[in-house]
Amino acid sequence: MSVLSDRWIKKMALEKEMITPFVSEQKKNKVISYGLSSFGYDARVSDEFKIFTDVDSAVVDPKNFKNNSFVSRKVNECIIPPNSFALASTIEYFKIPKDILVICLGKSTYARCGIIVNVTPLEPGWEGHVTLEFSNTTPLPAKIYANEGAAQFVFLKGNEEPSITYEKREGKYMKQTGVTLPKV
Repeated sequence: MSVLSDRWIKKMALEKEMITPFVSEQKKNKVISYGLSSFGYDARVSDEFKIFTDVDSAVVDPKNFKNNSFVSRKVNECIIPPNSFALASTIEYFKIPKDILVICLGKSTYARCGIIVNVTPLEPGWEGHVTLEFSNTTPLPAKIYANEGAAQFVFLKGNEEPSITYEKREGKYMKQTGVTLPKV
């Protein structure tokens, strides 16, 4: 497996619409950086957030997920309560080639503030908006900026196409749009 460069990412984004919309250079003027980097792509977070709350004393159950576990907000700046969590999605829509696996890593700007970004790998053949999980590990409220960088995606080329891609096995999160809640 090899890590793929900015040249490969740009070619695939422009020719195969692997990333839409695509920003071909790193944007960083007074914003948390986003766009193409040397060996990855820094995606932006949209302005739709689902912020977890304990107002109704709901239990978070991945097999029986209830809407009263969170509040929905469409904002330019999302405040995550102390020791809490929010879901959002990328602005970018991804179409992952059948011989590629994508790993996501949080931005160091957020990590240095105690904000952890988690995303499961983007599997070969998957497509959609990526649901981002933001955890505020601090005892203080934390701010997430919509339309700015949230996480870096690193593209790894496999030695061959797998026998079963995400698309072929009809994965439950295929072609998701916006913030997508857990499914069983």
